[in-house]
Amino acid sequence: MKEILSTKNELIKKVVKLHKRKYRYQERQYIIEGFHLIEEAVLHQSQIDYLFVTSKALAQYGDWFNEQTIEVIVVSEEVLQKLSELPTPQGMLAVVAMPMQPTTLKKGNWLLLDCVQDPGNVGTMIRTADAAGFAGVILGEGCADIYTTKTLRSMQGSQFHLPVIQLSLKQAIEQLRALKVTIYGTELNEQAVQYHQLPMQENFALLMGNEGQGLAKEYLALTDQNIYIPIFGQAESLNVAIAAGILMYGLIKK
Repeated sequence: MKEILSTKNELIKKVVKLHKRKYRYQERQYIIEGFHLIEEAVLHQSQIDYLFVTSKALAQYGDWFNEQTIEVIVVSEEVLQKLSELPTPQGMLAVVAMPMQPTTLKKGNWLLLDCVQDPGNVGTMIRTADAAGFAGVILGEGCADIYTTKTLRSMQGSQFHLPVIQLSLKQAIEQLRALKVTIYGTELNEQAVQYHQLPMQENFALLMGNEGQGLAKEYLALTDQNIYIPIFGQAESLNVAIAAGILMYGLIKK
């Protein structure tokens, strides 16, 4: 079993660079931390390129590690701290290969995000789409990177359960419309209807927009129907991730 005790090790320096978006996409690799996410990656047969573990974590999860064929690299607490972005690292960290992006979409329910910039919101919406049985999530331009630490922790492994695709929303809408998927936008205007007034759909796409600006006009113009959630209290608006959860569960065919 290989052991690395120095933060100046060349492999450690290389992995640390993966915290930068540019380097992640150059190498097509990203970092996950903690037993839960690593277990999910293994369970769903994601390619794990490196697995770093402290002696303490190795002793704690020894039975699980003995069942795996992945090479384990034992590191010191200092090295793991160097690799991690968490204030309190969880004892294990893996470098995972980014999955191949699907080139075509399929029928089903889809969540499309336009310039949603908060990593926590993006991760939460992907996790909710996973829970609601959606076919996948499409990230348009300007969205938070799903491979940042905050997004990954918000998704809680949902990226292993459904496709999360970076694609022009215009192209995505064109593909989905060709599949006879109903396109819903989210905006309060004269033509919009309350979401609960709509018939349940087997195949629909839900577009959610930026936290402050909402959905871009160019995408609203491409929808079949714009919808909104009524507000009965005095709050000006709902958090975009909360709104997406209400709509995803409110529109799916029971």
